[in-house]
Amino acid sequence: MSRFKSAAVSFVTFFFLILCKAEGAAAHVKLAETPPRGWNSYNSFSWIVSEAEFLDNAKFVSQNLLKFGYEYVVVDFLWYRKFELGASVWSAGHDVIDEWGRPIPDPGRWPSSRDGSGLARVAEQVHAMGLKFGIHVMRGISSAAVEANTPILGAKGSPHNTSRRPWLAADIAVPGTACRWMSCCFMGVDATSEGGRAFVKSLYDQYASWSVDFIKHDCVFGVEDFRLSEIELVANSIAETGRPIVYSLSPGVQAFPDMGREVSSLVNMYRVTGDDWDLWSDLKTHFDVARDFAAAGLIGATNARGRSWADLDMLPLGWLTDPGAPVGPHRWCNLTPAEQRTQVSLWAIAKSPLMYGGDLRAMDSATLSLITNTRMLEINAHSVGNHELLSRSPSHFGLSECKNTSPRRWSLRPGPHSKHGYEVCWTSEAPSKKMWRRGGDPLLECFKWTPFTNGSQEVTTSSNLGFISSPRDRSGCLAADVLGIPNSDVQQARMSESAGCSRGEPNQLWRLTLDGELRNDYTGFCASVADTAGERIWVARHPSDVAKPS
Repeated sequence: MSRFKSAAVSFVTFFFLILCKAEGAAAHVKLAETPPRGWNSYNSFSWIVSEAEFLDNAKFVSQNLLKFGYEYVVVDFLWYRKFELGASVWSAGHDVIDEWGRPIPDPGRWPSSRDGSGLARVAEQVHAMGLKFGIHVMRGISSAAVEANTPILGAKGSPHNTSRRPWLAADIAVPGTACRWMSCCFMGVDATSEGGRAFVKSLYDQYASWSVDFIKHDCVFGVEDFRLSEIELVANSIAETGRPIVYSLSPGVQAFPDMGREVSSLVNMYRVTGDDWDLWSDLKTHFDVARDFAAAGLIGATNARGRSWADLDMLPLGWLTDPGAPVGPHRWCNLTPAEQRTQVSLWAIAKSPLMYGGDLRAMDSATLSLITNTRMLEINAHSVGNHELLSRSPSHFGLSECKNTSPRRWSLRPGPHSKHGYEVCWTSEAPSKKMWRRGGDPLLECFKWTPFTNGSQEVTTSSNLGFISSPRDRSGCLAADVLGIPNSDVQQARMSESAGCSRGEPNQLWRLTLDGELRNDYTGFCASVADTAGERIWVARHPSDVAKPS
């Protein structure tokens, strides 16, 4: 019996050592050596994707895209929110959590989780298809956990050393740190406290136990929500699981290269723009962003986890839904075929991760051919020295006599990513009811529109008054300036030197008429956009063209 016990102990010790070696090896796997590729549910299902819909799309990836390097399938946000009356992106009180305050799947949409296994059964099916499984997570801790004041799994000691009670959710939550675009439901955690560290560790231990391969972490990065301490804590927590998990960041709005430098050693992907949808006004802003991150030398920066990549967001192609909509896919991509080729080409040569966003069950042959083009994929994965060589503006915002701007082509439309706010847009034809539908009129330029207010009363007459500025510029106003060029019918518009629109200088104030005229009453001129050709030229080299050191 003694000899049997000794043998058993030796076997257990041997097994434990093998397990430790395997986990150690997993922790040192180099991840994302090339920009990751896959499918994400957001552009086609918003937050309401079901288990069956997700697995149907995963099956398509396995059968048709895996051989082209598309290997990740990612459930985007709110997989833990009940799809029920009153639930939306911005509504609290519908999230499902466990006894430790951690999100768990909505059992109505994810029936395989009803046995308490979380998303492990889904991951198991994804892995059986030869794919890797990813999820979206929010910053910090949910308001549901804070309101329930759930205990913290694994936390040692007591909060603030003031009592012998265990750590609770309210002890680690940081008030006033809600996500800017979803203020209702999540807040940051105190990453310096024992309770905060234990909570984050328990989250990622759970995700690892579900066999998650990809984490998309939202609201910890970008100009409005940068929380480096939480990113560092999550990166360490992922490493401690011993599972090779690709770590990706998602911002509410844009990010800058200096921010990329701070996180490139910690993560494998980081989004550098706000949400990209199927609008040319969205797409064209990515050229400058991609140029800046390439110029900063951040494409494919190496780190202890492998490499990191500036992410231009998903590809909103094919069969789509709308931002935040509580419905699944119901419309085709608004981008023209030429615009779609432009988008995929930019993503490829900027070496952005390629995450397809449309519902793959409705994949058409033209789109499939576009995203599986072998030359494009080779450039995306293996080219070097990628950078922008030349840029020429695609259009010219200027002034002309109002009688020369016919047909009138200015119109108001809601801003693309906001529940409030408008843009004033110049189109290539007179405004029509078909605009923005599939096959509708292409947009040339959009500008942020801020209604003029007189005291507390907003002017909303038939001839609307307002200020215009670039969607990317939060301060300066576009102003009419007809000085310095005498005897000319066409004058140059300029950005006002004013710090903002609040001063209400008369040359900053524009009147949008019902017939589509954008008039500056101070000068008597109207705004127009010249339809000139634009170019953005990028260059890259094949790895074999790079001289090897002697």
